[in-house]
Amino acid sequence: MEKKYIADLENLTPLIGREVLLDSAKIALFRLSDDSVKAIENRCPHKNGPLAEGTVSGTDVFCPLHDYKISLETGLVAAPDEGCVKTYETVVENGKIYLVTNP
Repeated sequence: MEKKYIADLENLTPLIGREVLLDSAKIALFRLSDDSVKAIENRCPHKNGPLAEGTVSGTDVFCPLHDYKISLETGLVAAPDEGCVKTYETVVENGKIYLVTNP
């Protein structure tokens, strides 16, 4: 398991997304109300909407363009809509957020 530092927890506002770059990937980071951090690909599978700008409700984010509901845990779009985005495993240690990557 390899970890890559991406942000400080204190710099994420709860329930407000933030885009970060890891290599060439655009990733949407979300700090949930329980201080857990979720990370998904920052593009809606429908029209490539910027998910970091979406509205968070529980463990879902709603695309700001067409209101697709996407799970921050699985990346799946809720029915009746279809699609999926990539999810990333996160770890928070001493206030630092890391993405877990495969070497």
